[in-house]
Amino acid sequence: MLTIRGNKSTFCDGISRRGFLKIGALGLGGLTLPQLFESEAKQGVGGSQKSVIMIFLPGGPSHQDMFDLKVDAPSEIRGEFNPIRTNVPGIQICEHLPLLASVADKMVIIRSMVGALDNHYAFQCLTGRHARNQPQGGWPCLGSVLSKLQGAIQPSMPPFVGLSPKMGHVPWSDAGTPGFLGVGHAPFKPHGAGLGDMVLNDLTLDRLSDRKALLTNFDRFRRNVDSSGMMDGLDAFNQQAFGVLTSSRLVEALDIEREDPRVRERYGKGDPKNRDDGGPKLMENFLVARRLVEAGARCVTLAFSRWDHHGDNFGALRQDLPMLDQGLSALILDLHDRGLDKDVSVVVWGEFGRTPTINKDGGRDHWPRVSCAVLAGGGMKTGQVIGSTDRLGGEAVERPVQFGEVFATLYHNLGIDANKVTVEDLTGRPQYLVDDGLQPLREVI
Repeated sequence: MLTIRGNKSTFCDGISRRGFLKIGALGLGGLTLPQLFESEAKQGVGGSQKSVIMIFLPGGPSHQDMFDLKVDAPSEIRGEFNPIRTNVPGIQICEHLPLLASVADKMVIIRSMVGALDNHYAFQCLTGRHARNQPQGGWPCLGSVLSKLQGAIQPSMPPFVGLSPKMGHVPWSDAGTPGFLGVGHAPFKPHGAGLGDMVLNDLTLDRLSDRKALLTNFDRFRRNVDSSGMMDGLDAFNQQAFGVLTSSRLVEALDIEREDPRVRERYGKGDPKNRDDGGPKLMENFLVARRLVEAGARCVTLAFSRWDHHGDNFGALRQDLPMLDQGLSALILDLHDRGLDKDVSVVVWGEFGRTPTINKDGGRDHWPRVSCAVLAGGGMKTGQVIGSTDRLGGEAVERPVQFGEVFATLYHNLGIDANKVTVEDLTGRPQYLVDDGLQPLREVI
């Protein structure tokens, strides 16, 4: 791995800013920056400047204790929390989500997500598909598809950025994989861990331009004898690579110290400690995600905390719900305040729901038969609830929603018809972007 040092300053969780620009196998899917840009250029770039922020709640959040409370259910099912009114008449959510209740008019709550598997993986939330029966190379995630179809908005800004932190259960750390689209469309991971760094001692961004000139002079003799034009092409890709490394755009987007202190206070400060098999509660990543899409990223993925509460479900939620409430409500309001609510789609969900019955340890177990999701932005018709479950919160009884329908909606918001546009797999076969001709949610478009 190669770390390019810039001016040293401290990031929100104590990470030095000079650690952000780590370019290597784990940070860019095994490609050097010139190789990444070459791969993207071969696929073509362009398209809109719309984007997606995907927030994964690893472990399976308890839908009936957050957005679908069952006050009339028996005590062994009802839970300990009470519902509160939102700013949309007739919609109620958990008492520990008062800030989200105040922006319910800017959200879509889905109470009837179906089709999940009983697996602790982010895969379905990142791709909209099951991990079984995949084509050779595997299904690509949303960010990789956008990288393939639309490319970079700015040469100095990766189209796909993954902020998911390292977790004890590694699959929860998945920021998304490119599948059969190839590693050139893997996410850029500014917090990606490596086996070790190869640091160019005393090489700052200011001096990198001198090294660029040296590289050009060193390769001059090869350019003079090259008749294929390859060197000219390499020059162009290296130019883009140096553009990322020398541009302040990416570094500044990642540095929340540049943000108005009042905005930072609205988002709140997280907890960088890992617990059990989960990850840290980096509320600052909600703000970083907004800064990245504003700077030109097409897709940003992040994972927040741990929601696999087989025991002490309500004690854990009393800690995490207020943090999610603050971070997510701040993001939604921030997008509206900055006029980004029409261009940036937000989706929040986990891999499945939790059992209606509370177990002997005061927890809820895995329940893939129904779960919840929240949508915001993207120019969607918000201030509504889609779907419902039975009185126990165990089955979808109205308007069951497939993961692929949400993906079709996100693609629609991006100007992509998921039932017409295809990408080729490794055999050259065109693959549609969602399963079985699933359509965007008619309620929101």
